[in-house]
Amino acid sequence: MENGAPASRFPFPFKPYTIQERFMESLYAALEQGKVGIFESPTGTGKSLSLICGALTWLRDHEEKKKEEAARLLQEKEVERKGDGDGGEKDCNGDKSGGSGAATEPDWVSDFVQKRAEREIVNKLKDEEIKRKRREERLEMIRHNAQLKYAMKRKTNEDNEAEKLLQLSKQELSSEEKSHEEEEEGLIVADYESDDEATPKPRICDEDDDDDLEEEHVTKIYYCSRTHSQLAQFVHEVQKSPYGSTVSLVNLGSRQNLCVNPDVTRLGSVQLINDRCMELQKNKHDKQSKTDLEPKRRRSVAKATCPFTGYEKMMAMRDEVLVKVRDIEQLVQHGRGTHTCPYYSTRLAIPAAQVVVLPYQTLLHAATRKASGIKLKDQIVVIDEAHNLTDTITALHSAEVNGAQLCRAHSQLSQYCERYRSRLKAKNLMYIKQILFVLEGLVRTLGGKVSLNPVTQSTQPGTELLTINDFLFRAQIDNINLFKVQKYFEKSMISRKLCGFVEKYEGNGVNTHSNSVNKENRNTEGLGRFLQSLQNKPAAAAEQQAAVDDRPSMSSPMMLVESFLFALTNSNKDGRVVMDKQAYLSQSSLKFLMLNAAVHFAQVVQECRAVIIAGGTMQPVADFKEQLLLSAGLSEERIAEFSCGHVIPPENILPIVLCAGPSGQGLEFTFQTRDTPQMMEETGRVLSNLCNVVPGGVVCFFPSYEYEKRILGHWEKTGILQRLAAKKKVFQEPKKASQVEQVLSEYSKCIQRCSNTGGGQTGALLFSVVGGKMSEGINFSDDLGRCIVMVGMPYPNIKSPELQEKMAYLDKNMPHIDGRSPGKALIENLCMKAVNQSIGRAIRHRGDYACIVLCDRRYSRSGTLQKLPQWIRSSTHTHSSFGPAFASIRKFFLEKRQTQQL
Repeated sequence: MENGAPASRFPFPFKPYTIQERFMESLYAALEQGKVGIFESPTGTGKSLSLICGALTWLRDHEEKKKEEAARLLQEKEVERKGDGDGGEKDCNGDKSGGSGAATEPDWVSDFVQKRAEREIVNKLKDEEIKRKRREERLEMIRHNAQLKYAMKRKTNEDNEAEKLLQLSKQELSSEEKSHEEEEEGLIVADYESDDEATPKPRICDEDDDDDLEEEHVTKIYYCSRTHSQLAQFVHEVQKSPYGSTVSLVNLGSRQNLCVNPDVTRLGSVQLINDRCMELQKNKHDKQSKTDLEPKRRRSVAKATCPFTGYEKMMAMRDEVLVKVRDIEQLVQHGRGTHTCPYYSTRLAIPAAQVVVLPYQTLLHAATRKASGIKLKDQIVVIDEAHNLTDTITALHSAEVNGAQLCRAHSQLSQYCERYRSRLKAKNLMYIKQILFVLEGLVRTLGGKVSLNPVTQSTQPGTELLTINDFLFRAQIDNINLFKVQKYFEKSMISRKLCGFVEKYEGNGVNTHSNSVNKENRNTEGLGRFLQSLQNKPAAAAEQQAAVDDRPSMSSPMMLVESFLFALTNSNKDGRVVMDKQAYLSQSSLKFLMLNAAVHFAQVVQECRAVIIAGGTMQPVADFKEQLLLSAGLSEERIAEFSCGHVIPPENILPIVLCAGPSGQGLEFTFQTRDTPQMMEETGRVLSNLCNVVPGGVVCFFPSYEYEKRILGHWEKTGILQRLAAKKKVFQEPKKASQVEQVLSEYSKCIQRCSNTGGGQTGALLFSVVGGKMSEGINFSDDLGRCIVMVGMPYPNIKSPELQEKMAYLDKNMPHIDGRSPGKALIENLCMKAVNQSIGRAIRHRGDYACIVLCDRRYSRSGTLQKLPQWIRSSTHTHSSFGPAFASIRKFFLEKRQTQQL
């Protein structure tokens, strides 16, 4: 804290640091001016709290200004209206008398139009003010636990409840022209209207609801981060902030995270949970939609519905969500306690919320954004942990499908078409035939046929990369309008209906061409076929089939096909198709590679009032500006950059570039030299010396899993690993994500034990991999990470066809700065981003201290040093020999030990 500093205008739980004040002031200015800002604030500087207080202070001031402006306009219009009542008389031609002349006065038509527009503005302002006051009064009553009586009369029959839920999830199911048999089976045949037959969507509330809180979106902040734990941490920061008791915050999540129906959650798979939830809502919709005018030939089978989706209960939970800040776990706990669905309740709360917390995959994908009810027009978006933003957008809009999935989708759609051919409209049948034709073409490009078993079809291995147009010609589907096919997918929802069709028939082991087997025999027949297949199938074929079969996670692969076809509608220059042919068709795949992330990010930055891209380590930012912002159509004037230092004093960090080892061997881990025994043994000697003087924990990062395995194997043979283990207990990053917590726990306990008891071992040594499970999001604070060692430079695989195509795209479409190739700059930027994320695992708070050792002389290049974070770069020392570097490290920790003893 700064002594004598003036009081902050930002509400803060404690007196903010100077850099936090600067951060919030810059953030406030960016929001006020409608900028797209790139904000870098190292971990441990209170970035999340600064974002909360700065953004919510702006939102508070913005709302106050809006109220004052609305009140002023209403007063002016009222004065004008009264003035017009006392104004000059009109003559018989409609012109006002007493004016300066007929030529300057509006005629009676334009006068009428102007008056009407003014009246509409006044009425709109009045309506907004009334709704705002009602909303605030309502939420205030809930905060004080008052007994609420709903003013609006909502329909409570289950048919309308289901329509409202289906509107929220954007998955309305058409029910036109269903036969009696379809009603009994619960199947809906694909129905698609032509372009001029737009079907009106059901309203969430009745037309006479004058207290409609759902439709009006208030100005809000969409806060996005990468993982569930990061979002939870942000919500907890909001709860501790001065705004924790007044802000309306909604935490969005998937059905997998928010569903409280045990019959649905036990399915496990995200896709199966989504499908089952939609089926339960459809069943509720169908329950009372059938007319009783015609006698039924036999009683319909009762269909299960979700007991957690009562509309009145969800509206009550929506209000509870708005008055108290809750994270995902608290929402689920509240939903179970009230027997109410948190998934739909939180979506009902979006329009009235001031802050919406969600994974940034939900916001960055247009279709998911629309389905969630998110509107970005004139809103604020804050994207935290955005160092991988470009890669995330690219991955979201890429798509991959293998040969087995293509053949299976063709088989299922063919059977679906055959079964309901007589009930399908001509237009629906035409589109289904086109999809089947496209599937045949895609399989043909992989060297196979849809009519044969993909597991046994052999193909000629090889990888080929094509433009979109060339691929369409190769597949012979260039005559198909994929835009209309995609529209059919969206309108008819054929992918979801096919999932239901497959689960109904294929899941029971029944030939879908026949319906003569009763339901009891279907289940036993399916079980019998399954057991028989296990006995007859050869072991190798069974393993291969299990490797490619996606049935445990998805009943039909048609959604993957839909995603791939949608990707093919991108511009020819913005993407490429990678054909990866393996020994068998089932293992071969088609992958769409998105090259231009800006085309999908453009809508976000153009619609929003302001966008803040924040992270602990954003360097280097050049690719953000060039590839994501400028390419999205932004001007340089709208882009703002802010980077602050760390709260730690400069003497608490010692970054060193180490150019040589103890024996004088130069450290340069190129592809040609890194595998030599001399280089691996010199690296071992460096680590051994560091372990002798560094207390607590040492975290060593290798550029790849392959190199880690190779160098550890060599150390084990030569005895280096045993020497390291004598000084510090050795741990290794696990291959399974589920084991990370266990390894970290044992690593932490070992360091704590050594610190308390002393003895031969002084701590622990953890081997990890750049870009692995411990290079991001893991907190190695205090003794857990007193020294971070980076072995070599983790350059990406330059031989990757995808990376080569990305480089070629950048070289062709991006400007060359200082004569440098944008493609080559991408390689170094990817490397340094990974390095910055790894070394940022240490120094997590103001009192922390650590040493960072970069073992490779290439780090000493000026261009490379400039891509380190400023707070590290300013303290970095380059040593050409090991002696002086080791002396400075020993002195650094000796001084810290003496300081702690005082």
